[in-house]
Amino acid sequence: MLASRYSRCGQTKPLRKLVTSRSEGLASELPETEALMIDLFELGSEFFEGLTAIDLSIVEQAARQPCSECGGRLYRGDYPRKPRGGQIAGAAEGWVRRFSLCCGSEGCRRRATPPSVRFLGRRVYVGAVVIMAAAVALTSMAASAAVRATGVPSRTTRRWLRWWRGSFTTSRPFVELSARMVPPPERRWLPTSLLERFAAGRSAAVLKLLSWLAPISTTSCLQGWSFVRAAM
Repeated sequence: MLASRYSRCGQTKPLRKLVTSRSEGLASELPETEALMIDLFELGSEFFEGLTAIDLSIVEQAARQPCSECGGRLYRGDYPRKPRGGQIAGAAEGWVRRFSLCCGSEGCRRRATPPSVRFLGRRVYVGAVVIMAAAVALTSMAASAAVRATGVPSRTTRRWLRWWRGSFTTSRPFVELSARMVPPPERRWLPTSLLERFAAGRSAAVLKLLSWLAPISTTSCLQGWSFVRAAM
């Protein structure tokens, strides 16, 4: 499996950091004296090479399927992206192409963009950053500390946290994950409450969550979930 080759990669520059809970938002519900330990690291190039390999496997599977609109053959039709990685995923800023497909039939040309473990929809920051920056923001002493650690503006992180606690909780991935976990993950601590339940290694947990998020990274590929499962 592709995932097994990369699930323990990427933990370069490990930094053990003791931080206290934020004094604003949901984290303020914790006791002021409670300190939380978080592992802060820059995801390494091997981790992102693994994600690229998974995305390539997904698009190759999707290319073997007919166009959902007319039944015609699908061809590669990648389009440009200019992703940001912040302090967490600098290596991901080299992802300048989003793998995609287009129908070759004249008069159709329908685009079919398969799921991705690299990109999370149209967000400028790559998926791994959306996960890690939100997790760091839940435990940092202040918004400025989270910005220094992740390189992501606090207003962006707050928007992501609203998504994690809001529309994400009505998505198919979260509904299915909640049904599998006993007790279900705590919504107010997403995505941390999911990462803690996945795997012992932080990079392995991030990879697992990215694979669950992949189907919601696109709306133009009906069989996307099966492609992700086969690639993982």
